[in-house]
Amino acid sequence: MTAHRNRGGKRTAIAAGSILLLLFTLGPFVWMLWVSLASRPDLVLQGEATYGFGNYVNVLTSPTLHFGAYFRNSLIVAIVASVAVTAIASVAGYAVSRIRFPGRLLVPIFVLAMSMFPPISIVGYLYKLFAGSGLLNTHTALILPYAALTVSLGLWINMSYFAQIPVELDEAALVDGAGRLTALFRVVLPLALPGIFSAFLLVFIACFNEFLFALMLTLDPSAQTLPVGIALFEGLHGEVPWGNLMAASALATLPLVLLTVVFQRFIVQGLTGGAVKG
Repeated sequence: MTAHRNRGGKRTAIAAGSILLLLFTLGPFVWMLWVSLASRPDLVLQGEATYGFGNYVNVLTSPTLHFGAYFRNSLIVAIVASVAVTAIASVAGYAVSRIRFPGRLLVPIFVLAMSMFPPISIVGYLYKLFAGSGLLNTHTALILPYAALTVSLGLWINMSYFAQIPVELDEAALVDGAGRLTALFRVVLPLALPGIFSAFLLVFIACFNEFLFALMLTLDPSAQTLPVGIALFEGLHGEVPWGNLMAASALATLPLVLLTVVFQRFIVQGLTGGAVKG
């Protein structure tokens, strides 16, 4: 009887915790969608607002909000930075995890240490550097720091995934006369694609959502990304256009949610790839 009561209490506690976690994670998202559909967000709590897609239409069609330009800039910067990081991190991860050379274990530690610097501490120096080189208000001004800050993420994911691939496969390829690059591209990389793809997705999400560098290094809508553009939305007479803000935020979140839902298996597989290494 006592054991049955304990099991029932445990199940109740798990269910209550799951519900609280669900409310905590999905509550802000549901509120965002609710406000984005309200024609008068200030009347939502009073229950007097009407609902429709007017805010979404306004965000997508208004020439003063520049949503299309912001979205395009975010995609360009995030894709280019993610491809660069994936290429560098996959080759570096292979080298560190498979090739014995002096100080190889210091490489990931050094890269990780560099990524731990607070971005606010270096953004001023980057501003001066890019201003002097004429790179302010360009995609390059964001791609370079994004790649530098996220390469550690890609490196550690790739290293953990390469670690579960038997080294004997490399050795067999080398015995058959293949070089290191041939062994990498024809033997190891095809087996490590889930980890590489998950690193690409996580780096893409991090770059797509980055705010501080985009705010400081881009001053014009032609180069600004979605997080900055949304933060700078302003209505008539300086009031905050909550309906437009929430609609733009929902549209910005949608691609990331779809990527996560569609490719969650690859993300989980890549993150846990080295966890079962025996």
